[in-house]
Amino acid sequence: MSPRRSYDQYCSAARALDAVGDRWTLLIVRELLAGPRRYTDLHADLPGVSTDVLASRLKDMERDGLTTRRRLPPPGAAYVYDLTPRGRDLLPVLQALGAWGQPELGERRPTDAVRAHWFALPLLRALEGRGLVEVRLEEGAFHLHVGAEDGPVYGDGPAPAEPDARLVLDTATCTAVARGEVGVPDAVRTGRIEVTGEGALAKALREA
Repeated sequence: MSPRRSYDQYCSAARALDAVGDRWTLLIVRELLAGPRRYTDLHADLPGVSTDVLASRLKDMERDGLTTRRRLPPPGAAYVYDLTPRGRDLLPVLQALGAWGQPELGERRPTDAVRAHWFALPLLRALEGRGLVEVRLEEGAFHLHVGAEDGPVYGDGPAPAEPDARLVLDTATCTAVARGEVGVPDAVRTGRIEVTGEGALAKALREA
């Protein structure tokens, strides 16, 4: 485990950056907001990170109380990483950072990787209320736990239960939402997002 580096400044922002300022740390948090993940899954969804750096960051995050590592019971018997409550408290930090970074998105570059679930946090910012939402894109499906106070805030694949709302949209629309160019209610009204479901979230979106 690498020794902890510090700015040695008596400032809460500097102390926070001591813990999460290293490259990849906040993106690991982004992935773990989906719930427990295996090392191999994290590596697959963080294209560009080396195995050594990922292992080092995970050890540092465990030391700093942001993550835990545990072994799944048989038949899984694999180790998974999960956020602690303090690690999950970084959700609003990532949301604010994502909102601040909207103007930086621009057009997707040929070298840019993309995963369907990377649109989860922008959509989560754009939705109000509480409930389970399934999102279907060309790249795949993911689901959101809108308004969740603990546990995962999103996950890969279809919703684990009947969702309160199901959103079907193309990547161009989802990108526009992520850039802040269009709001979800406007996209629903103009037919760019198809909403189905009988939950309060679905009804609110159709009536907005």
